[in-house]
Amino acid sequence: MSDPVRGAWLGVPGWLWLWGFTAASLALFAARMARYLKVLAAARSERRWDQWPRRLRLFVVNVFGQRRLLDEPLIGTAHLIIFWAFLIYATTFGWALLRGLFPFLPVPYPDGVAWIRAALEVFALIGLAALAVAALRRYVFPPPALERSRDATLILILIAAVLISSLVGIRTASEVVRTRAWWTHMAVVLGFLAYLPYSKHMHLLASPFGVFFGSLNPGWMPSPSDGASQREQFTWRQLFNGLACAECGRCDRACPSVTSGMPLSPKALIRQIRDLVREAAPAAGLVPARVTPAQIWACATCAACSQVCPVFNEHLPVIIEARRMLVARGVIEARLQETLTNFARYGNSFGTSPRSRAKWTQSLEFRIKDARKEPIEYLWFVGDYASFDPRLQAATRAAARLFQRAGLDFGILYDAEQNSGNDARRIGEEGLFEMLREKNLTAFGKAAFKKIVTADPHAYHALKNEYFNGQRPPVLHSSELLADLLGQGRLPLNPGPETTATYHDPCYLGRYNNIYRPPRSVIETLGLRLSEMPRSGPRSFCCGAGGGRIWMEDAPGLAQRPAEIRVREAAQTGASLLVVACPKDLVMFQDAVKTAGLEDRLAVRDLAELVEERLRPEGSA
Repeated sequence: MSDPVRGAWLGVPGWLWLWGFTAASLALFAARMARYLKVLAAARSERRWDQWPRRLRLFVVNVFGQRRLLDEPLIGTAHLIIFWAFLIYATTFGWALLRGLFPFLPVPYPDGVAWIRAALEVFALIGLAALAVAALRRYVFPPPALERSRDATLILILIAAVLISSLVGIRTASEVVRTRAWWTHMAVVLGFLAYLPYSKHMHLLASPFGVFFGSLNPGWMPSPSDGASQREQFTWRQLFNGLACAECGRCDRACPSVTSGMPLSPKALIRQIRDLVREAAPAAGLVPARVTPAQIWACATCAACSQVCPVFNEHLPVIIEARRMLVARGVIEARLQETLTNFARYGNSFGTSPRSRAKWTQSLEFRIKDARKEPIEYLWFVGDYASFDPRLQAATRAAARLFQRAGLDFGILYDAEQNSGNDARRIGEEGLFEMLREKNLTAFGKAAFKKIVTADPHAYHALKNEYFNGQRPPVLHSSELLADLLGQGRLPLNPGPETTATYHDPCYLGRYNNIYRPPRSVIETLGLRLSEMPRSGPRSFCCGAGGGRIWMEDAPGLAQRPAEIRVREAAQTGASLLVVACPKDLVMFQDAVKTAGLEDRLAVRDLAELVEERLRPEGSA
């Protein structure tokens, strides 16, 4: 092949034209990127430079391996091929560009090397096939929330033009055609480079950094602040979400609020963050000009959006910042405000005297130790709902009897226990969370114990991840403890009917803390046939109670509550039992089976109650 930059056009050498095109492309690219960097630098600081080995592993697996996309095998594989084709072509383009800019270099063009030429040909062909799959999915069989925008169409055309121009240049025997294909290829890529920072496909450049600087902690919370609405009030990482977003809609498809017909759209939220970053001088902040308070309050903080995001965007910190601002301004439902007042005044969401917190123990045949007065091994943090809600007290007493039967050395804090503050914090009341936390830590300090156990996943998450600085006691969920006690033979069982059961993974136990196996181990030990729902494990569908939603009114126009959607999924498995390991789930699903008309088909049962039902009587062989 003759050198495509040796010729001249309008009397100007080809290599000089290439210099001009390159300079123009890089200037446009640099100008836009400099603006983005200036905006991010003006935002609040946030430390994301720690634990480099973990971050590098995340980067390799989720950027080079595209792990999160592969849960949808067809489009995930197509995207993986497109990514690697893009990477290979970007590398060889850089080589070809340097060779064209400096024609005196004693190196061939990349397609002048046989094995590289073959690799380019293979990736052009499979890349075009993958593009066809992507186009069919977007324009013929689009999933919900995947847009058919002009920008997306243009990007597909540009990628196809890059691959086709390369393929033509490789396959043709005509020098004229090869030269024109080379120039077309270079012009398209340089144009692509200049255009990217101005388009939604900025994510091609930003998403690898989004993955690398993603959160490494479960249920990570933004540092205390007065909330945020204006651009400079957010942290740089929160603003970076907008640049990394691919607008693929996976977050919306996973969101229980979207599925239920509530006004929230995680994708639209991040798009508004993107607009905040891209505008030269934003005339308005995020809330209420771009996103309404109703949208912010619709979130159940289940983290399904972040779990499925292939670029590791973090929607919840943005929502929490906005909620903090709304709480400070008093833009909050009366019922939710009443709950916060109850937290502050009584230490629980029920507005009940702390002296009645342990009233549920009165009908037990034994006395539970007071952890403030006697040393114990296990401090049982019972939680509000398990203590005060009459619908749950039978399950609470069942757990107490199981602990007693297993010979567990345990106790409770009685009236000294306060709400863990997990929900108050997700509502946006950081100060109230700190108050509840300090009161509980003071009570812990007066008790002598080795481990903490709780049946409440919300309390579990707060106690395990947000309470103790430095050395902390082990925190167990009751399902972990029951699985261990059953495994040790300390809770002997009688055989029971081979009933089919399905299990709901609570968001704060599963997605937030990766506790999936212990509850299933208990169910299997009981001899129940486990039939999983399609959305289970990390993809579990939220009941809708988290983030304070359990105390909020339903949004107008609600199609159906998340809990109703979930119990219908459970019924479709053919199971007659829906097993739960969260007090709020028991309340939400018992109500949902009634409103969904499933009372005759599906019983909602707590894990501890099921174990007690099959417990062998004391003294029996």
